[in-house]
Parts: sequence; C-alpha cells; structure tokens
Amino acid sequence: MDMVVHLISDGFANIMNPVCLLLLCVGVVFGSIFGCIPGLTLNMCLAVVLPISFTLSQIPAMCLLIGVYIGGISGGLISAILIGIPGTPASVATTFDGHPMVKKGEAGKALGIGIFYSFLGSLVGFLALATIAPVLASFGLKFGYFEFFALGIFALTVISGLVTGNILKGLGSTAIGMALSMVGLAPIDAAQRFTFGIQSLKAGFNLLPLTVGFYAIVALMEAAESKGKKGNKVTASYKIKGFGFTFREFKENFWNFIRSSLIGLGIGILPGMGANISNLVAYSTAKSQSKYPEKFGTGIMDGIVASETANNATIGGAILPLLTLGIPGDGPTALILGALMVYGITPGPMMFVNQADLVYSIYILLFLGSFAMLVIIRSAMPFFVKLLDIPSHLLMPIIILLASIGAYCTNRMVSDVWVALAFGIAGYFMKMIKIPFAPMIVAFILTPMIEVNLRRGLMVAPNRSFWDFFSSPIFTGFMIATVLVTIYAIFDETRRAKAAKRAGVKVDEEEKD
Repeated sequence: MDMVVHLISDGFANIMNPVCLLLLCVGVVFGSIFGCIPGLTLNMCLAVVLPISFTLSQIPAMCLLIGVYIGGISGGLISAILIGIPGTPASVATTFDGHPMVKKGEAGKALGIGIFYSFLGSLVGFLALATIAPVLASFGLKFGYFEFFALGIFALTVISGLVTGNILKGLGSTAIGMALSMVGLAPIDAAQRFTFGIQSLKAGFNLLPLTVGFYAIVALMEAAESKGKKGNKVTASYKIKGFGFTFREFKENFWNFIRSSLIGLGIGILPGMGANISNLVAYSTAKSQSKYPEKFGTGIMDGIVASETANNATIGGAILPLLTLGIPGDGPTALILGALMVYGITPGPMMFVNQADLVYSIYILLFLGSFAMLVIIRSAMPFFVKLLDIPSHLLMPIIILLASIGAYCTNRMVSDVWVALAFGIAGYFMKMIKIPFAPMIVAFILTPMIEVNLRRGLMVAPNRSFWDFFSSPIFTGFMIATVLVTIYAIFDETRRAKAAKRAGVKVDEEEKD
C-alpha cells in the first residue's frame, strides 16, 4: 500500500507543473477540433501530433498524446448532435437520438448529456485501468517467448477476422502490414529483406510516414474528390443550462450508464476493437433492453448516454492491454505504442516493474484529462461549432503541410515525405476497394514482436521445434482461441452472405410480381 501511495505521489509530481498541464489541455483542444469536424479523424490528429511529441521528453509527450486521445473521442459528439454527421466513427450512434433531439428544440440538452456522460465514461475507464492493470500485469509476468508470440497472433486474428466484417479483406490488410514491417534488416541476424538494392530501405519504414500517408493524405485526396464542397452549416440554435437534464433522468439512466461502461471497457480491451464499435454495440444493447425500444431514434436521452459512455470508457479499456501486454486495443493506442517505442519504452508486464512511475503518470493523465475535456468542451462550445463551417478544401491542405513537415522532421529525410505520399496513393486505392487500414497498422507494429519472439522461442526450445511451444498452457490457450475466432469469423461472414443473398432473391421475386 505504501508503495502505491508513493507511486501516485510520484505520478502527480511528474504532471503537476505548468508545462504538462498546458500540453494536456492543448492536446484536448486539438483532439476536439479534429473530432468535431467531419472528415478529420483521431488517427489523423495523432499522425500530425506525433512528430511534435518527439521533440518533448517522455511525460510531456504523454500529456499531449493522452489529451489528443480523450479530446478526439469526445469531440465527435458536437457535429453528431448538431448536424447529424458524426465527427468520428466513435460517435455514429450518437447521431441516432442526438440530432432528433435538436429537431425537437433540445439541442442544448443533447449536448449537455453527451458532454457529461463522455466525462463519466472516461472516469470509469480510468478507474478500471487503475484497478485491473496491476492484476493483469502480474499475470503478464508469466509470459515468455512462446506466450508473447501466441498473443500477437491472437491479436492479429481478432482484428483481421472480427473487426472488419470481411475476413479476406482483413487478412489481406494484415498481410500488407506484416510485409511492410519486414522491409529492411531482419532482427537478430540483420539479413536484408525486400530492399531491392535500395540503400534507403535498409532502415525499413517508419510508423509516422505510414500513418501520415494512410490517414492524412488519403483524407486530402477524398476532400479533393468532393470538388471543394463547403462544410455543413450549423443552423441549430443551442443553449445549455447546466448539463440540461435532471437528477431524476440521471437515476433513470443509471443502469444504462453502468451497462454501457462495461461494454466500452470490454470492447476496448479486445485488440483492434475500439470506440468505433463500442458505441454501436452499447446503443443496440440499450435499445434491446429498454422498456420502450420504439422511442429510440426519435430523440431520447438513453441513446446518447449509451453511445457516449461506451466510447469514452473504451479509452481506459484500450490502454489496459497496451500497458500490461504491449498489445494496442485500437488504432489510436497503436500510434501511442509507436510513440512509446521511439522513447525506448517497451510496454508490457516489466513496465510495471521498471517504469512504474510512468504507468501511474498515465493513470493520472487519464483522470485529469477527463476533467479537462469536460471543462474545455463545455466552455468552448461556440468555438467548436464555428469550426464546423470551415470548408474542408481550405482546412485539409494546412493539415497535410503540418503532417508532411512532421514526416520529414522525424529523421530529416526527404525520402520519408515521398514514402508518405506513396502510402497515401496506395491507401486511396485500398479505401476504394474497402480494404481496412486498422489491421494493417496494428500488424505493422506487432509483427516485429511476433517475429522476434518466434525466433528466440525456437532458439530456446528443447528440440528446436515449433511443437515445443505447446508445452506452455498459455500458448496452447491462445492458439485454441485463435482457431475459434477464425472459425467464428468465417461462420459469421458466411451467415451474413447467405442472409444478403436471401434478401436479394426476395427483392427480385417482388420486382417480378
């Protein structure tokens, strides 16, 4: 107990200074700006901020990145409610009841509900992280080469099979990410791979040009494709008195809040899931469990509570496997993992032993960032609403310029800018054929870990055989889970394809009649 108190005090000592607090607030503002403007994404925001964070030391960099993460998830509710277009996929379900409330003249109430429950969801994620992480880290100390290899394979299977909805495209995206991560010198023996005699490829690809290309440049190309259409004008008037709802309404939605928090945490912990999924699952569950499901979609408080609680609770859930096992829970935490690795920090069980002060500093950042988000978004609402009127064709070039400068400054190599451009062009065509980016990014980050643990595991295996890995119960458990996830993904995809086919046949028959 004394050790925990000491670590908490050290965490506060690391953060409670003007520079760190300012960077945390700047991160929340910057993330909220990207979150509230449709077309700008949290991943794009992190891609722009990453090179800035590399100029800072560890704790200030984490202040900036955690602030962006919290602000980016929460900011999407503004446009989702006021104009019916989610600023981020994490707020898709918020539009279902948020915008109908605007049409009923309850814009202020809808915004107040969204802001308040975003705050509560973030707090639940923080509390879960602080209580569950040490236990999970203790379990993670039992992991060796065999176990980490199996965990990486399981993570890639989950994100490529379940998340994408199309296992072939998911696996294809994962394969691309694995191939890109293998360019350069191999770990352990430093053999050259996929360099094709090009000297600049010996160092391999960096994460930053990859993210700049696939998120920022792809977004610019999509904006250009829209032929310079202006942003959506906000015509809804809004006035917020307090947070717009009564204590009675809070009590009526208490179980909805608890259930949605647990859904957000659980989905956040699963590798590759994230807030993009948790808000929809929580909304669907709230509707199915409601005494008046027919009211959902007409503008009721319950739908906003479910969506905004779940997507913010996912933050703590996604950071949990990142810190304890070194596995990112979603796309943004994958980018944060890349930032930690730049600083020479390897997240995992040993981080709780060797860098416990940094772990507790991240806990406190989530706690303080939740309050910063509540105050900043609530007080700066008029500013964020004005941003919705900025034409995307004016905004996107500025974002690309900043991202390109960041890609160059990482290694001070012009080739990184060209690499980012090449990835952007490739990403645009991938998006046209609906190949998801998330499995590729996660695979790009996890493949080195998987490969190193496989090769080292084979070195220490008694018979130098892969079958020796099955001597570990944890490895065997993860491999069984991997097979089950694959079977389920194939079965689910087949089921949906048959259902779509039956629906098509029915439509054809009706047209013939």
